[in-house]
Amino acid sequence: MKSIVAYVRVSTAQQGKSGLGIEAQREAIARFAETQGFTLAGEFIEIETGKGADALDRRPQLAAALARARKAKCPVIVAKLDRLSRDVAFISGLMVQRVPFIVAELGADVDPFMMHIYAAVAEKERKLISERTRAALAQKKAQGALLGNRTNLAVAQAKGVAGIRAAADAFASNVLPVIQQIEASGASSYRGIADVLNARGVRTARGGEWHATTVRNLMLRAS
Repeated sequence: MKSIVAYVRVSTAQQGKSGLGIEAQREAIARFAETQGFTLAGEFIEIETGKGADALDRRPQLAAALARARKAKCPVIVAKLDRLSRDVAFISGLMVQRVPFIVAELGADVDPFMMHIYAAVAEKERKLISERTRAALAQKKAQGALLGNRTNLAVAQAKGVAGIRAAADAFASNVLPVIQQIEASGASSYRGIADVLNARGVRTARGGEWHATTVRNLMLRAS
């Protein structure tokens, strides 16, 4: 059977919306592999934003996936194109790595040229959404509207706390599959798991390093 290397990514604030959660991506890749006759030669899970000029430097699992695919002489597969990036320059930089990519939702026959086209469309869409949002807010402000919740501070604070709690729960659910993968590879203690997470470049919800206590707290939250 033909081999592929799976790459799965969520941002630290991702809550599985739009079908982009870790498990949803893994299921999409598994379905594609089964129907197209591929076997997984490895799986790499990243919890990191895709934004910024140094995005590749902050995504060690993508670098590891590229290295594994290069060694196995096979493609890297992602569920959706934006799990790589919505930035055309970033996609172009990946093409220089000379490792073919397959996007499950686009099919196996999409060549590099078409992938650039899809990336350009996604980048344009992102910019248009941002511009429309800024324009709408500016128009409301010009009309004298008070932006934000200024009438009920207690309700606003309660929503803020609920949002923080939901973000923490989402982060825990996203990191848990990575921890389970680490445990399956032989790390059994909180300290050992923390060391592997730090070595992989995975950050905590606050952007810091992992410790035994943070691993324990996250596992308790996710359980």
